[in-house]
Amino acid sequence: MKIFSQILNTIPRPYLIKMSYLARPILAVWLKGKTYTDPIDGKSFRKFLPYGYGKQRPNVLSPSTLSLERHRLLWLYLQNETDFFTKKLKVLHMAPEQCFLDIFKNLKNLDYTTADLYSPIVDIKADILDLPFEDNSFDIIFCNHVLEHIKDDHKAMTELYRVLKPKGMGIFQIPQDLSLEKTYEDFSITSPEERAKHFGQYDHVRVYGKDYFNRLRKAGFNVEEVDYSKQISEKLVDKYRLAKGEILPVCYKI
Repeated sequence: MKIFSQILNTIPRPYLIKMSYLARPILAVWLKGKTYTDPIDGKSFRKFLPYGYGKQRPNVLSPSTLSLERHRLLWLYLQNETDFFTKKLKVLHMAPEQCFLDIFKNLKNLDYTTADLYSPIVDIKADILDLPFEDNSFDIIFCNHVLEHIKDDHKAMTELYRVLKPKGMGIFQIPQDLSLEKTYEDFSITSPEERAKHFGQYDHVRVYGKDYFNRLRKAGFNVEEVDYSKQISEKLVDKYRLAKGEILPVCYKI
């Protein structure tokens, strides 16, 4: 299982996306059971797959949707705490996660646009530092696990703020080390090997600390630091394979 996951992590994303459409049905049948459940599609399994760069996290990758802990936490928040699935909304999804893409596209209440500079599955090729959208265009913006790749993350945040409507909501998840008071970044580190060593992944340029939320505030957002796993029972945290203590940065344009 560990070797299988390590192989997955070395495959370029465009190819992994294509392969996953073939692999998911096989994995779902192989691991079918009742111990753990993916809340995104409601399917249950005897175990999830391991995942991670370097040190593997066991039992976290859903065999059916290929969701991780952060995806399932976001899904539960949207489902239980918002009107995302029922209200007419104009949505921008930067670098859309595959576990959400088809579901969100098929929601009749959403005017749903996907964008990214490199992804092969998006509607619009767009640079997050210069988004091709008018001011105040979107009710909701998702931009998850993107900003840690962007050197000028303040510029990216201000662009997200610009295209969000007043009273709109953005959720901008990132990998975060809450033991760090201050974000660790060093732009002299450029090689993939050294970036993996310092930042946890070959294409990351920083490790965000507790100050991430204030960085968002400096871009103009009103930020709620939502520890949503605390609002879910211990039993369900384990059943859904969530990461306890992960903070959802829920951002508003006032």
